[in-house]
Amino acid sequence: MKRAIVLLSGGLDSTVILALALAQGRECYALSFDYGQRHRIELTHASKIATYYQVKHCIVQIDSRVFKSSSLVSDLAVPKNRSKEDIGSGKTPNTYVPARNTLFLAYAMGQAEILDAQEIYLGANALDAPSYPDCTLSYIQAFQQVLNVGTKQAAEGNAPQLLTPLIHWDKAEIIRQGIALDVPMHMTFSCYDPTPQQKPCGQCDACILRAHGFVAAKG
Repeated sequence: MKRAIVLLSGGLDSTVILALALAQGRECYALSFDYGQRHRIELTHASKIATYYQVKHCIVQIDSRVFKSSSLVSDLAVPKNRSKEDIGSGKTPNTYVPARNTLFLAYAMGQAEILDAQEIYLGANALDAPSYPDCTLSYIQAFQQVLNVGTKQAAEGNAPQLLTPLIHWDKAEIIRQGIALDVPMHMTFSCYDPTPQQKPCGQCDACILRAHGFVAAKG
């Protein structure tokens, strides 16, 4: 049985990724990150999802000061009420967190070494790539090269593989896959700017794309 490190945010995409890996017979270890994000409630959801799937779960603390130019860890306003076309326009929004995926994957690489895991799963998808440079296929391929040369596993001829099963899927396709896998989507959380009651705002990019995805999945 192959072991896999799954980056689990508590959102829809990463939960479907976890379900996919488990369906493929992987022994999964979920890895989440507390980086001072305003939507830290997602970590509570990640923990519940890990418990639901009975996988080991670790939450890593990262100093939020390294990310302060992002609205997710500062007082900057999160973009609201943008159209789906505006969201996918290719302009990087202020919700971009500098080098976040690089740091996340570096931790995952370390965990893969410690646990002798052969795979690392990341939930990058087709809607992320136009706006977030660390979600593009070229970025994924570049980080694979880091795994190929920067690990003891690689030196021994068994470099971990970075897998992004959703990289060509939009939200509707991800939701359909989630339905097929009986993913508890009601347990996931995808909002960037929760209300004081820790409920989805319904207006940020993440909420809008999720809502559009469910409508399209039904069609």
